[in-house]
Amino acid sequence: MSSFTQGIPGLPDLTHPTELVQFGTQALTASLLLVFLVVALGVAIALMSFSLRRSQPEQLIFIDEWAVRYSQLLRGLQHLTLVLILLVPGFFLCSTLSNRYHHWEQARVAQVAQSVAGEKLEQFAPQVRYSIQEPYTYTTQVDGKIVKVNDTRESNRYLMLAGSQIQVKLDQSVDVPGRSSIYQANYTADYKVINQIKDINNFFFEAPPPNGYTLLASYKVERDGTRLQPTNAGDYNFPFRLQPGKETTFRVTYQAQGGPRWVYSAGGQLLSNFRLTAIANFAPADFASGVVPNEIKVNGRSTEFTWKFDDNVSVKNPFGVFTNTDPIRHTGVIPRLLLLAPAIFLWWILLLYLSLPMSFKNVAIAGSIFFACLLTLTYVARVINAQLAWTLISIILLILTWGLGASRSASLAAIICTIAGAILPVFGLLVPFSGLTLSLAGFLSAVWLAVRHWYGWYSLHPEDQRLQAQRNAKN
Repeated sequence: MSSFTQGIPGLPDLTHPTELVQFGTQALTASLLLVFLVVALGVAIALMSFSLRRSQPEQLIFIDEWAVRYSQLLRGLQHLTLVLILLVPGFFLCSTLSNRYHHWEQARVAQVAQSVAGEKLEQFAPQVRYSIQEPYTYTTQVDGKIVKVNDTRESNRYLMLAGSQIQVKLDQSVDVPGRSSIYQANYTADYKVINQIKDINNFFFEAPPPNGYTLLASYKVERDGTRLQPTNAGDYNFPFRLQPGKETTFRVTYQAQGGPRWVYSAGGQLLSNFRLTAIANFAPADFASGVVPNEIKVNGRSTEFTWKFDDNVSVKNPFGVFTNTDPIRHTGVIPRLLLLAPAIFLWWILLLYLSLPMSFKNVAIAGSIFFACLLTLTYVARVINAQLAWTLISIILLILTWGLGASRSASLAAIICTIAGAILPVFGLLVPFSGLTLSLAGFLSAVWLAVRHWYGWYSLHPEDQRLQAQRNAKN
């Protein structure tokens, strides 16, 4: 399987059955081990308490302290287990989404690359060929002796076109299964030929059809209004006679369908008195291969490109028209964010625990909301800008986070934790200045905790703490 279909190499993906089974096996093993350790610690404390029930009061106080600490450990273990339950599946969810988004981005890049550098209709400039007899010398062996032989052989030469007047009309069809689009080209070209060679009057006009077509119709070659027939079936060589110093005109016309790009290739010839007009009856269209047209006219959804070369111009690359697409920028940003999302989640939850009392139910709801926001961002970012999408999602996240507090002071504390621990870090991974934004988020978090615990500038009032405790007890 290619890396393109696998996504990011080595990253777990729960859409792969083998990885899903492996993850379930490991999770079950880890859960059983944790349960065994907790039960073993509880049994050990119970046995010690039973064996020392007749001992000195100091020893009983020691055992009671251990029992209290074990009870506190169990309560804390509930929250730790919940955070792990949210974190581990959240990591696999984020890694799966990262793989899917990476696969989607690569598919977009491949589609754009196919429209720009993939299949195409490439029209080669025709050639006027003639043959001459040229002398050459070779050696051979006769009766054991090396003999030099002078002979003649037929060699092909080509006559430069005296003028080219070309017009191609391009229409685009996008509703084609399995294809980004196809072009329908209506081609008409007039070529002027002048015989500037003495003693040569037999020529061949070689006018091949475009390369890469899927359908070719109405192909014909005319000389001065008279249609020419090829020498052989499927051959595009047309013989003609032209006396020295005379000129003639050939017209080539056809209708073709092919790849989502049309280009004209000079094939190494010098272009003289050349004019190519390409009319693209679709938008957006642009010129290909970096050969800038002399004129560009836009009329509604139609764009007309004109290339003019007056005297002996050499054009190395094929030039023509392709369907312009918006450049794909900032690839890999969402996959990187999703891979770092579990760390951001831990950062946010830690700020919430250090800022206000958190009940078991509130932690579960907050974690679910966080990963739901990331899931929404992953799919909304395919339609609109990722920064704008996260801004809209952040407003909803702040509105929901307000409900974590039982009073205004507690709700404001939850809002500050959410901004510093969740919104700014995610936004920092979406913008080019990630380091600056993440540093600002970290600094804001540290300042908030210092103000909250060291200086007491923003402490929950006893009434707020009582309301929060009552609410947590109800939850």
